[in-house]
Amino acid sequence: MLSDPKFWVGVSFVLFVIVAWKPLVMRLAKALDARGEKIRAEIEEARRLRAEAEAMLKRAEAARAEAEAEAAALLMHAKDEATRIGEQARADLDAALKRRERMALDRIAAAEVEASAAVRAAAADVAVAAARDLIAKGLTQDGHAALVDAAIADIPQKLH
Repeated sequence: MLSDPKFWVGVSFVLFVIVAWKPLVMRLAKALDARGEKIRAEIEEARRLRAEAEAMLKRAEAARAEAEAEAAALLMHAKDEATRIGEQARADLDAALKRRERMALDRIAAAEVEASAAVRAAAADVAVAAARDLIAKGLTQDGHAALVDAAIADIPQKLH
């Protein structure tokens, strides 16, 4: 057995494994530790990035909520302003219509006064002409005197 080359190959293999085992195991352990450390660093980086992303998401959501609130406030202000402007326009229109109605009524009243004055003037002219004709045609000296006396007697009643 000591002279058998297979025996010596087996013994040398066992000795080689015993001698090389510790450095090989150490090298494998270091490689595995390095890989584990790299994975831990990547996991830590992923956690940090996730925390940053969550913080950015929260800031974005807060900004969106603030923008929505501001937009709602602007919309409410615009609606209020539109309502106010509409009411003001309605009030202005009503005032303009009343003013035009008042002006039309004033014009109508002035036209009525003018027409009444024209009718009175025409009636007075017709009455004067008719009176002249009557007086010229059928009154005598005594009739003239009676008309003048009657007119003088009516003056106090007509003045009051």
